[in-house]
Amino acid sequence: MSVVPADVLPGGALAAEEPAGGAAELGPRARLWPSLAAVYRAQLSRARVARIPLLFVATFQSVGIMILMRGVVDDGGEAQAVVAGSSVLVVAFVALNLLAQYFGQLRASGGLDHYATLPVPPAAVVLGAAGAYASFTVPGTVVTAVFGCVLFGLPLAHLWILIGVIPLAGAALAGLGAALGLLAPRPELATLLGQLGMSAALLLGVLPADRMPEFVRFARDLLPSTYGVEALARTFGPDPDWAFVLGDLAVCGAVGVVSLAVATWAYRRAAVR
Repeated sequence: MSVVPADVLPGGALAAEEPAGGAAELGPRARLWPSLAAVYRAQLSRARVARIPLLFVATFQSVGIMILMRGVVDDGGEAQAVVAGSSVLVVAFVALNLLAQYFGQLRASGGLDHYATLPVPPAAVVLGAAGAYASFTVPGTVVTAVFGCVLFGLPLAHLWILIGVIPLAGAALAGLGAALGLLAPRPELATLLGQLGMSAALLLGVLPADRMPEFVRFARDLLPSTYGVEALARTFGPDPDWAFVLGDLAVCGAVGVVSLAVATWAYRRAAVR
């Protein structure tokens, strides 16, 4: 004779405790900021090993460009543009180029299905990944800016402005990179778009604007990283106009909000397909 626990029987004690409607009550929805922090830590831990060598490549690339431009440009405004553009180029390489490749591969491999099953808002996934990739640009950008100031004889006093330039330019470029990776139908196309975006940041950000044709200057104004470059370059002068610096940073921040919103929409679109 076998003994069956009462809680597994239809009329058992636990069965009687079920809600009258017969449907189990769902847990509370995950909040944005705790979810964002969790995704950020996970992405930071994942990318630490894989992305650090590429960060060295981005830094050496920017330093090499400044060494080449040292014998071409004059001191003054041209040197300021080269140093500022090379510094922000590190942000573009990681936040735009690598993030576009990451989301393109994630979409192609079905990795978005994993994130779609997690109880986190879509914005937390995009912002967490973008923040993690942008965080890796900090040491390379600082090293590039300090090396460029020493190489071209520019003052180091106002390099603290990088505290605003890196996150705001990083947000704008990371949102653009994430959107490109999520909207591209193939990972190869996402890689191509990321490379083209970084090349645009290189050509339009490092070269002095006064040497460009008018139509190229217009294209330069459309690039989000341009305003981070302008904000940093203005601080190298003897008497920076802080109103213009704050204006450039405000444009960077506004573009970052828009690009991250587009990336969030692209994530929702890609996750349900």
